[in-house]
Amino acid sequence: MNLLVLLAIVLLIIAGHQLLRIVELSRGLKKTKEWQISDKDNNMMGKALLGFMFLFFVFFFWQVDRWMDRSLPGSASEHGVLIDQLWDANMYLITFVFLLTNFFLFWFAYKYRGNSERKATFYPHNNKLEMLWTVVPAVALAFIIIFGLKYWNEIMDEAKDKDRVVVELYAKQFDWTARFPGKDGKLGETDYRQISGMNAVGLDTNDLAGNDDMFVRNEIHIPVNTEIELNIRSRDVIHSVYLPHFRAQMNAVPGMVTYFKFKPIKTTAEMRKDAYVVKMMAGINSQREKDQKEPVEFDYILLCNKICGASHYNMQMTVIVESKEDYLKWLAEQKAWKTVASK
Repeated sequence: MNLLVLLAIVLLIIAGHQLLRIVELSRGLKKTKEWQISDKDNNMMGKALLGFMFLFFVFFFWQVDRWMDRSLPGSASEHGVLIDQLWDANMYLITFVFLLTNFFLFWFAYKYRGNSERKATFYPHNNKLEMLWTVVPAVALAFIIIFGLKYWNEIMDEAKDKDRVVVELYAKQFDWTARFPGKDGKLGETDYRQISGMNAVGLDTNDLAGNDDMFVRNEIHIPVNTEIELNIRSRDVIHSVYLPHFRAQMNAVPGMVTYFKFKPIKTTAEMRKDAYVVKMMAGINSQREKDQKEPVEFDYILLCNKICGASHYNMQMTVIVESKEDYLKWLAEQKAWKTVASK
């Protein structure tokens, strides 16, 4: 067997050598040198570029149609609607520019293809053209930046709703702990030197305001149409609070408290009935069925959006958005820190 393989390799080398010889001999029969391009070659290449442009655009729109249902559903937060509008405006603008520039790229390659009867014109500079392709992009970018800054200032403004719900999200490798204030409506102070055992977030035991604070892991509940104020801390490395369905993200930085606010506008139950979500979950459960896994329902989710270590993927927490009445009922079922710590 080894001898046959070796013989086959030798024969391939000989055949390749002979083929190269044929190519060399065929070059001598041509009236022109191989580096000289004929009008026929240029015409063929120009038409091939037009054909490639058509296939390229078809492939682009096919990709958009093919993967559009893998994107996030409509925003479930008040400010997220503005972010989606800004995103859509950017995508429409980018797509228009992409199609326009690529059309002219291929069209000019065809229109001004090589021709033995025509010479290229030396055209090094044009002030009007320079001004045109400098001013137009600058105006477009200014429009995007102005609206982006306007939305950013509105989104990052301080929470002003008196009935807002304050939640602390505490990150560590590799999980989240949520802390809700008790009946006094205030979160107790923290001291990293007191982190130990049951006191996983470093609650300052000298601050009585923290005795009725409530700690939650794995799943948190928040009321719909109510401003949610997130105070974010990290024990070890930089994590990132990422709530994709609410278009919310903020880094959790060791040694400081970061902040984000948002107002959910759709309950979990309402989102599960959304036509896009129903279709999306049908696709997910279809694949899960093929993998012999149980079907799942849609849930809002909190993720870490920083690669914070080997078990980064474990940093997930379910977020349930519900009516104010149901939220208060759930909150009443949670146990105060003092009660848990005394056991």
